[in-house]
Amino acid sequence: MFCPNCKRLMRPDRAGGVWKCSACGTKVPLGRGVEVGRSTPEGREVAVVETRSVTLPTAEELCPKCGNTRAYWVLRQTRGSDEPETRIFECTKCGHKWREYQ
Repeated sequence: MFCPNCKRLMRPDRAGGVWKCSACGTKVPLGRGVEVGRSTPEGREVAVVETRSVTLPTAEELCPKCGNTRAYWVLRQTRGSDEPETRIFECTKCGHKWREYQ
């Protein structure tokens, strides 16, 4: 519940039976607010995605692990902003990752 005077969050004082504002000291009876309940994870379903949908660009790069000639790539700024970015490759066949510093 929020304080009607200063609009700050009020805390329940169960011993006194009131909501109490720690900023201005306003007290409101406990029955006058809507208390937020807690949700339980029961009943929630978690979807597990088995397949991987890749929308990354591909390039002709030789995988050092399996010899495949296609790899996904992405550019990342792994060093300082005055340094060139790093190209990170991932083999389309075995999933091996390696870097190329430019």
